[in-house]
Amino acid sequence: MRTTRHRKPGVLAATAAVLTAVIVTPQGPAVAAPARTGPTESTPVYSYDRAIRETIWVDTGIDGAGTGRTDRVAVDIIRPREAAEQGRQVPVIMNASPYYQSIGRGPESQVKTYDAQGNPAQFPLYYDNYFVPRGYAVALVDLSGTNRSDGCNDVGGREDIASAKSVIDWLNGRAHGYSSRTGSTDVDANWTTGSVGMIGKSHDGAVANGVAATGVDGLETIVPISGPTSWYDYYFYKGASTNSTEGIAGQSRYVHSPEAKARCQAVDRALVEGAPRNGNRTAMWEERDFVTNAHKVRASVFAVHGLQDLNVRTQHLNKWWDALAANGVERKIWLSTAGHSDPFDFRRQEWMSTLHRWFDHYLMEYDNGIDREPMADIERAPDQWTTDRVWPPSGTRTTTLRPVAGPVAGVGTLGTEAAPAGATAEFTDDPKVKETEWAAKIDQPTPDKAGFTTRPLSRDLRLSGHGTVTVRVTPSTGSATLSAVLVDIGPATIRNYSSGGGITMLPEKDCVGSGNTSDTGCFKKGVANKTEVDRTVFSRGWADLGHYADSPRREVVPGKPYTITLDLGTADHVVPAGHRLGLIVAGTDAGLIDAPSTTPKLTVDLHGTSAALPLVGGYPASLRGMDTAGAGNSAVGRLK
Repeated sequence: MRTTRHRKPGVLAATAAVLTAVIVTPQGPAVAAPARTGPTESTPVYSYDRAIRETIWVDTGIDGAGTGRTDRVAVDIIRPREAAEQGRQVPVIMNASPYYQSIGRGPESQVKTYDAQGNPAQFPLYYDNYFVPRGYAVALVDLSGTNRSDGCNDVGGREDIASAKSVIDWLNGRAHGYSSRTGSTDVDANWTTGSVGMIGKSHDGAVANGVAATGVDGLETIVPISGPTSWYDYYFYKGASTNSTEGIAGQSRYVHSPEAKARCQAVDRALVEGAPRNGNRTAMWEERDFVTNAHKVRASVFAVHGLQDLNVRTQHLNKWWDALAANGVERKIWLSTAGHSDPFDFRRQEWMSTLHRWFDHYLMEYDNGIDREPMADIERAPDQWTTDRVWPPSGTRTTTLRPVAGPVAGVGTLGTEAAPAGATAEFTDDPKVKETEWAAKIDQPTPDKAGFTTRPLSRDLRLSGHGTVTVRVTPSTGSATLSAVLVDIGPATIRNYSSGGGITMLPEKDCVGSGNTSDTGCFKKGVANKTEVDRTVFSRGWADLGHYADSPRREVVPGKPYTITLDLGTADHVVPAGHRLGLIVAGTDAGLIDAPSTTPKLTVDLHGTSAALPLVGGYPASLRGMDTAGAGNSAVGRLK
């Protein structure tokens, strides 16, 4: 059950649409009146044009650049003027971002703008247009070292997280805010209830996750959209590095303001030194792993992710979602088949309604039932959605499938029985070949991969959650990168996720909420960018063989067998009856993982190789779908 953790003494949590009645007794604590029977959602009763627009500089308590004074971050705020005039306090929706003056936000790359007096004019995205008239304040925070803020951006480190956490502290009377960047005029946030909801995509979503993992009082909910949960897992997958030549230091350089670039050389060096290219986990990476502090999360979590997001890949959901569940965190999830995209651009009407009700419930305490609705919305095909009461669904069990060699080298079968001892498959790493090319030739022998498939399924087979692939391999050289991908083999219409994340932005716009000439509140419409395919890669994982025993990287001896487990990214996919499920084991996944320093030939011990997959219905479902009746891979020939 959700509990209200913090309210400023003697202050009612009021909104324009409805007030919670309270009886104050001379003897002390306020007593709640009977439950309200009025509206079940906030309504647009405040003027957007008259709203108060201001910038507050909040002290983070950190001197990140060694200037001799603590840093201040710029917070641009828009809030209802009428509420302030009436003495009504309002909750806050916060988006803390490093991008407000670099790449901007959203597909239209909106940046912050200011009027001739320096007051905020344009607030990027739609939160202000929609929610301010409904009785919310919106606060857009320039993270340390970006735009108008002091300090340095250390990408998920102490300064990055403190940038936003200090603002929540200020909103709850625990930190100092000022009317200017260098002045001494203190500003109180006496206009707010202190209830905060954080939202944001990508880096912004990572900050929301990181702040929630501090357990800060006043943060009631977060809505991370494709947000990293561990910065190590953004740049490395079990030691295998992503295609990012500059690594985490490059992200810091990218978002820094010109002034920060000059003053933050020490931070730059620390990021370079803390992220060795061998993929070893260091203390710097541990600081940026929010999963380790999931037990501190007190806010509810509404996670949104694209199942084909190859920027912030779905491995970021794996341990985070499990840890939130283990710690009893209230949570909800949307999983689309898009790439690195915002639901505002692919499911706008439903998104705005759901987000509105979510914030109303957790920030304004409306009992609108959203916490009792299905936990998960899953996109099955472009614009076709299903729901699950809990996610992963009840009855999901880890089930082991195993590859077996076929009559043609490199083309085998996939079933429930292990291959005989001594059975092998071979491939040579080709760093120019992509996973989609592997999948296109899964039924053909090629030198760059080994593929294994079931026969056509007699029933639908649903995979929901995250799995692993354990491979026993012998390399011919002293370095190797491994990839494992799951493939749905059969015709389908999918989002063309490699182009615009599977979304086409139209020139036509529609307006969300209110606006003015500086901030119209009108945004381009998005529609599904569809493509016809005959096979779909729906989950993948990678590893550097030198991390067979995790971190640190160990020496790889040519000719010696090693066993390593690759973590597949979270998926929710139905392989329909008549389709086949495929597993591909290969080397470098071109465009997604860096190649090793050598070109190894790898011999796969099929007896020691398996895939542990989250099947809805578990082992019995695999038997029914593959008609194996417990007979193992020898029964594959009887599949319908």
